[in-house]
Amino acid sequence: MRKILTIVGAVVLATIAAILIYAATRPDSFRVERSTAMNAPAEKIFPYIDGLKRWTEWSPYEGRDPAMKRAYSGADSGKGAVYEWDGNDNVGKGRMEIVDSTPPHRVVIKLDFLKPFEGHNMAELIVEPKGGQTIVTWAMYGPSTFMTKLVGTFLDMDDMIGRDFAAGLAKLKTVVEK
Repeated sequence: MRKILTIVGAVVLATIAAILIYAATRPDSFRVERSTAMNAPAEKIFPYIDGLKRWTEWSPYEGRDPAMKRAYSGADSGKGAVYEWDGNDNVGKGRMEIVDSTPPHRVVIKLDFLKPFEGHNMAELIVEPKGGQTIVTWAMYGPSTFMTKLVGTFLDMDDMIGRDFAAGLAKLKTVVEK
């Protein structure tokens, strides 16, 4: 019996070691990106991404906690606009600050997650006229900590975050095409 337990223990330890080693070899940074074509000019779309108060109209995270607390500070829109939130486990707690804005084409946001896990990333929204439509791209990128790498061995973070970005862009499309 002791020999069997020793073998089982060794197999468990080897499996855990293999997972930890594999996680350590994952990339040190990540990027998630989704794009959607919209039948609206860039000038109509841009205020919805440059004005953080307007995110309540299309962000996929807004409906996940009806009791979420929101605070806005800094500029009304563009560089210096700040949005802070504090909600349930579905939305967590964090802060966004627009650090660059080039109307009507690009917004860069410093994104700080505080709960349920800490993370410091960048988000970027690009608005690009193409043919008779406008392509809107929403991306998030940043460093991959060891914990992020470890979780990523079991969960497809690109798919999870990407689904949210696609849903948000679809909602934005509906709003701006009215």
